[in-house]
Amino acid sequence: MSYTVIYAGTFDPITNGHLNIIERAAQLFGKVIVAVAKNPSKQPLFSLEERTELVQQSCSHLSNVQAVGFSGLLADFAVQYQAKTLIRGIRGSDDIEYEIQLAQLNEKLAEGLETIFLPPAVQWRYLSSTMVREIYRHQGNIAQFVPYSVLNALKEKE
Repeated sequence: MSYTVIYAGTFDPITNGHLNIIERAAQLFGKVIVAVAKNPSKQPLFSLEERTELVQQSCSHLSNVQAVGFSGLLADFAVQYQAKTLIRGIRGSDDIEYEIQLAQLNEKLAEGLETIFLPPAVQWRYLSSTMVREIYRHQGNIAQFVPYSVLNALKEKE
């Protein structure tokens, strides 16, 4: 029996930091579901369908990774996919308090749902999708921060 974990986020866009966490999770667990969230409070650069496809393309070299778009509560999504563990990326101390609160809420919403915190590799610890979007909006070069599939998708949008 393979152990399924969920790594959730908006991934707008997926970055090399996200990909680093996904690759490491894929080595540790039997199946990784990358849950691409529809977040109505954000104005995404890419649609939910586009973001899900970009995650899938970026992870195509990982046979045990699947990208799935979702809306609603992450705890409900975890129950639907029979996952008992969430992976959450943390870049530093600023993320920890918020992520602990989310972990505790998710465990209350779905009893037994555990959260594992996984920092990205040092070279990606500073990176966020928000920063990538800002650099892109100001015509900066984001090639070193995102998978190739994201660059192609952005060129198609121009």
